[in-house]
Amino acid sequence: MIKKSIVDLKDIRMSFDGEVVLDGINLSIKDGEFVTLLGPSGCGKTTTLRIIAGFASPDSGDVFFEGKRINSLPAYKRNINTIFQRYALFPHLNVYDNVAFGLKVKKVPKAEIAKKIDETLALVNLKGLEKRRIGGQQQRVAIARAIINRPRVLLLDEPLSALDLKLRKDMQVELKNLQKSTGITFIFVTHDQEEALSMSDTVIVMDKGKIQQIGTPADIYNEPENAFVADFIGESNILDGVMKKDFLVEFDNKEFACLDSGFADGEDVDVVIRPEDVDIVPPMKGMLEGNVTSVTFLGVHYEIIVDINDFKWMIQTTDKHEVGETVGLYIEPDAIHIMKKSEYSGMYGDYSSFSNELDELSDAESEPDE
Repeated sequence: MIKKSIVDLKDIRMSFDGEVVLDGINLSIKDGEFVTLLGPSGCGKTTTLRIIAGFASPDSGDVFFEGKRINSLPAYKRNINTIFQRYALFPHLNVYDNVAFGLKVKKVPKAEIAKKIDETLALVNLKGLEKRRIGGQQQRVAIARAIINRPRVLLLDEPLSALDLKLRKDMQVELKNLQKSTGITFIFVTHDQEEALSMSDTVIVMDKGKIQQIGTPADIYNEPENAFVADFIGESNILDGVMKKDFLVEFDNKEFACLDSGFADGEDVDVVIRPEDVDIVPPMKGMLEGNVTSVTFLGVHYEIIVDINDFKWMIQTTDKHEVGETVGLYIEPDAIHIMKKSEYSGMYGDYSSFSNELDELSDAESEPDE
């Protein structure tokens, strides 16, 4: 059965102080989906969420809810609730009173409040904890308060970003199960690629105020449309190549069989090869040959950097290799993905300056809001 659209954005544009934040956003979100807006800080994902919620108005373009234009409809009249990054809970109130607050403001009868709270707390695994202070249960309390009136759409603005790794993974599973059990449309904002891939029905990748790609998690990972998407979603080796003909590409001065077609003969392209799809073999058995410059043990695998003609490849393997070792690389045709050249070509995919520490430092210094 084809799901109906519940939220549509048509040519949304918005600027702050002369800087373009959203540049022609067109988006259709289906009823009952778990949709994630994914991108780096400043890409426009939180601004998009605020426009859907009614907390911000676009400079131009239209917002539709179930086919009706709602640009002028105030936030409190939209059948949409929001969980903010900082939750906006009342620390002096217990779990029950935090969740019941909105219902009390609306003067809902006490018996109905008690019934709704009983049902909702069971959904978020807080049953029996009604009289406790919110403490370490802030995420679940915020979720319970947001879904108690069963909104058609729930907006979640990086609600898991402050959690430690184990709790964050637990909450990812709980949110996905909650979305399935309630049927509420979830629109989730994050910069965490793993979070987006593991939770979503649909992922919307954004950068520079534009949508770069929309697709299922598998589509986004396996068939990225440009170098930005390929690099932002997981790790990627991205090389300059030339499409010799259908199913044959040249890079690093050698020809490789691939599964791609539809490009012009001789067309310049970007070649994407995921680190886990490359096999390290003895040099005489390899299609390419290079020297190991870095080996990092990550528990489930080693992350190995191999220098081939001054291009640094990343390979993920369970086999240990030593720095300075000469190795061969073997690449199957289905490991090669071809993309058209874009504005991002040449910006990503060479691990010459790769550093986990630098990546983490960059994330920590990024602004949380955009």
